[in-house]
Amino acid sequence: MYLVGMDALDLYVLGRRLGKVGEAALGRPGAERLSPAAALVLGDVLTHPGSSISEITDRTGFPQSYVSKWVNLLRDQQVVETFTDPADGRRTLVRSTRTAARRIRQRAKTPFDDLLRGALGTDDPAVLVEVEAALEVLVARFVPKGTRRGDEDPD
Repeated sequence: MYLVGMDALDLYVLGRRLGKVGEAALGRPGAERLSPAAALVLGDVLTHPGSSISEITDRTGFPQSYVSKWVNLLRDQQVVETFTDPADGRRTLVRSTRTAARRIRQRAKTPFDDLLRGALGTDDPAVLVEVEAALEVLVARFVPKGTRRGDEDPD
């Protein structure tokens, strides 16, 4: 299927621009700054908790040594934790710590209306409503269940 008026470059540019808005929203004062590579590894861990290093490697496209390096750094910062796979004692699995996941969820609740207005370059309410509706559809289709607002643990 080919989408009329959209090509792969448009999709890539859209993804980058949305990513920058999201990074700005999450990077408010008090937020720790992660390198783009560390953020990508952490994002993968958050959306695929309990993954092995090789699974993270496959999804991110980074070399295994690179993923291991970032997982170790994030573990040292108490953002992720590693544990032995109960089904295969030779594999190490990775998940976010409860404290880090709670902090990230709390930061994710920060309103980003001003950032969206800035990215769009308009205050036009009709445009903002239209874009918000389109983003809601994209989130519903692309953000894995269990990682969305309202999916978190109650504690």
